[in-house]
Amino acid sequence: MKTSFIFPLLLGMSLVFPSLAQKKPNIIYILADDLGYGDISIYNPKGDKVATPHIDQLAKEGMRFLDAHSASGVCTPSRYAIMTGQYPFRSKLPVGVLRGYSRSLIEKERMTVASFLKSQGYQTGVVGKWHLGLDWAVKAGFEGNITQVNYGIKEEMKPEHIDFDQDPTGGPAAVGFDYSYILPASLDMPPYCYLENQHLVEKPTGYTDGNKLTTGYTGPFWREGKMAPSFDFYGVMPRFIDKSNEFLARQKPNKPFFLYIPFSGPHTPWVPQNKFKGSSKAGEYGDFVQQVDASVGQLMKTLDSLGLKENTIVIFTSDNGPYWRENFVKEFQHQAAGEWRGMKGDAFEAGHRIPFIVRWPKKVKAKSTSHALVSQTSLLATCQQILGQSTSKNDSYGIYPLLTQKSKDIPEQEALVFTTSIGYLVVRQGEWKWVEGLGSGGFTDPRNVKATNHITGQLFNLKLDPKESENLFEKYPEKVSEMRALLQRIKNVE
Repeated sequence: MKTSFIFPLLLGMSLVFPSLAQKKPNIIYILADDLGYGDISIYNPKGDKVATPHIDQLAKEGMRFLDAHSASGVCTPSRYAIMTGQYPFRSKLPVGVLRGYSRSLIEKERMTVASFLKSQGYQTGVVGKWHLGLDWAVKAGFEGNITQVNYGIKEEMKPEHIDFDQDPTGGPAAVGFDYSYILPASLDMPPYCYLENQHLVEKPTGYTDGNKLTTGYTGPFWREGKMAPSFDFYGVMPRFIDKSNEFLARQKPNKPFFLYIPFSGPHTPWVPQNKFKGSSKAGEYGDFVQQVDASVGQLMKTLDSLGLKENTIVIFTSDNGPYWRENFVKEFQHQAAGEWRGMKGDAFEAGHRIPFIVRWPKKVKAKSTSHALVSQTSLLATCQQILGQSTSKNDSYGIYPLLTQKSKDIPEQEALVFTTSIGYLVVRQGEWKWVEGLGSGGFTDPRNVKATNHITGQLFNLKLDPKESENLFEKYPEKVSEMRALLQRIKNVE
């Protein structure tokens, strides 16, 4: 065959098969747990108590979003939104979080980021804290002993009901992941064990009495419960990094991959390894944040060593705001949430405004920032846009035009909805924010304030009042009605 004929042939094939002309990008989604907007140095120039050089470097090599939000102020519902593109209030768990023995939350028929990317030829993996439920096997004769839980998510099983000799169904494999190495729930919730590809690495035949139970969910706190005999709380984060690196090393050059890495930190227990103890000026929490940063650095080093950097999209973010009480702010002079009001769980900005960084050397301009209002529900739609597929019916919109700077903002009609730990719904559109309730709706006191007179909610203008110090309910009744109607329209969408 003549060379002059080969080039037109390949060109024609590339037009029919775009993948021949441009290789599909790999995608890594790193989700920190309870990491605050102000914990990242590049987001908090006034902060000098915690240093995050590796995350800062990631931001310098890509785009940093300044108005990004989780779909919830707590972890299970925010993870549901990331995976499905659906607001968590539409799920079976509109309020609260799952536990380690809870049933699967994601509906069997629901498309997820993993199942979509798998259908597009991706190798999919998850390494880290799952916290979306596992359908554990029930011992024979105990089926009738399973009790309902207060938030109504199917059944909540107790450890004595579970047959640990059988692999659980549900979980990562059921929602599109080819490979998984997970902790069932948060690192302070039993059972304390790992599952690899749905199979227990070591059965939880041991037991822990818990640790620092009177600290109020801070410090090296974890609950009592079943535990694998060799389980080490201080070794969980390093284990996740090792398993993530192993996944990356196994990948084949001709097959794209998606790796979801939900960290277990800096959520409690705050368990920094010895080499990080005392490394910050913000106590155990700050030390653990710096270990999280170093973990990101390890992953980026692996990408470099394997030659994967140029064709890999790396997204770094947090599942919600930090659990950092006012007494810690005063003690350590560290504002984990930055200048924002409140903390994890709240309707206030600190509850759900999170760091969000995207590095993609081939497409995303280095040292760029975006003030666009974005949500973590956007991952599925963004992946669909990147691969040239039509976006599914979901609660968000793709941010590919923002990443490539084809657009500087989201469509004017778009709005975002967040949920709080006790179930308040919050809607943002432009500079306006409406909270369907009084009080924080989360962990900041007062949590739930009874309506007085006719004031039943909170209206803020974040452009004029970023610290949410003035409720404009009485001053702008027409805007209150408008935002209420907007939220209702979104709730009514099926």
